[in-house]
Amino acid sequence: MKTTLIRAASLLGIATLTLLTGCSNLPSVNPWEKGNLAKPMMTFEADPLEQQFVQHTYGSKENSSGGYGVGGGGCGCN
Repeated sequence: MKTTLIRAASLLGIATLTLLTGCSNLPSVNPWEKGNLAKPMMTFEADPLEQQFVQHTYGSKENSSGGYGVGGGGCGCN
Protein backbone atom coordinates (compact mmCIF):
# COMPACT_ATOMS: atom_id res chain seq x y z
CA MET A 1 0.00 0.00 0.00
CA LYS A 2 2.77 2.44 0.94
CA THR A 3 4.80 1.68 -2.18
CA THR A 4 1.71 2.23 -4.31
CA LEU A 5 1.22 5.70 -2.82
CA ILE A 6 4.89 6.54 -3.32
CA ARG A 7 4.73 5.32 -6.90
CA ALA A 8 1.53 7.30 -7.58
CA ALA A 9 3.00 10.45 -6.01
CA SER A 10 6.18 10.15 -8.06
CA LEU A 11 4.19 9.64 -11.28
CA LEU A 12 2.06 12.66 -10.42
CA GLY A 13 5.20 14.71 -9.80
CA ILE A 14 6.75 13.63 -13.09
CA ALA A 15 3.53 14.43 -14.97
CA THR A 16 3.34 17.86 -13.33
CA LEU A 17 6.94 18.67 -14.21
CA THR A 18 6.39 17.52 -17.77
CA LEU A 19 3.36 19.79 -18.16
CA LEU A 20 5.12 22.77 -16.58
CA THR A 21 8.15 22.47 -18.83
CA GLY A 22 5.82 22.55 -21.84
CA CYS A 23 4.62 26.00 -20.74
CA SER A 24 8.11 27.42 -20.52
CA ASN A 25 8.64 27.40 -24.30
CA LEU A 26 6.00 29.99 -25.20
CA PRO A 27 7.01 32.12 -28.17
CA SER A 28 7.49 35.80 -27.49
CA VAL A 29 6.49 38.63 -29.78
CA ASN A 30 9.39 40.80 -30.81
CA PRO A 31 8.93 44.60 -30.79
CA TRP A 32 9.13 44.85 -34.58
CA GLU A 33 6.35 42.22 -34.93
CA LYS A 34 3.84 44.07 -32.73
CA GLY A 35 2.79 46.32 -35.61
CA ASN A 36 1.15 43.31 -37.28
CA LEU A 37 -1.06 42.81 -34.22
CA ALA A 38 -2.20 46.44 -34.27
CA LYS A 39 -3.68 46.29 -37.78
CA PRO A 40 -7.42 47.00 -38.10
CA MET A 41 -8.08 43.50 -39.45
CA MET A 42 -6.93 42.03 -36.12
CA THR A 43 -9.78 43.61 -34.11
CA PHE A 44 -12.83 41.68 -33.00
CA GLU A 45 -15.20 44.45 -34.08
CA ALA A 46 -14.71 45.29 -37.73
CA ASP A 47 -16.86 48.43 -37.58
CA PRO A 48 -16.88 50.45 -34.33
CA LEU A 49 -20.08 52.28 -35.30
CA GLU A 50 -21.90 48.99 -35.83
CA GLN A 51 -20.66 47.78 -32.44
CA GLN A 52 -22.09 50.91 -30.78
CA PHE A 53 -25.43 50.24 -32.48
CA VAL A 54 -25.43 46.63 -31.27
CA GLN A 55 -24.68 47.75 -27.71
CA HIS A 56 -27.43 50.38 -27.87
CA THR A 57 -29.93 47.79 -29.04
CA TYR A 58 -28.82 45.38 -26.31
CA GLY A 59 -29.20 48.05 -23.63
CA SER A 60 -32.65 48.97 -24.92
CA LYS A 61 -33.90 45.40 -25.02
CA GLU A 62 -32.57 44.53 -21.59
CA ASN A 63 -34.11 47.66 -20.04
CA SER A 64 -31.03 48.20 -17.94
CA SER A 65 -28.28 50.70 -17.54
CA GLY A 66 -24.54 50.36 -17.11
CA GLY A 67 -22.14 47.69 -18.20
CA TYR A 68 -21.45 49.08 -21.64
CA GLY A 69 -22.02 52.76 -20.96
CA VAL A 70 -25.64 52.63 -22.10
CA GLY A 71 -28.24 54.81 -20.44
CA GLY A 72 -31.43 53.27 -19.05
CA GLY A 73 -34.80 53.01 -20.70
CA GLY A 74 -36.58 50.26 -22.57
CA CYS A 75 -37.89 52.25 -25.51
CA GLY A 76 -34.55 52.72 -27.25
CA CYS A 77 -34.74 56.53 -27.13
CA ASN A 78 -31.88 57.12 -24.71
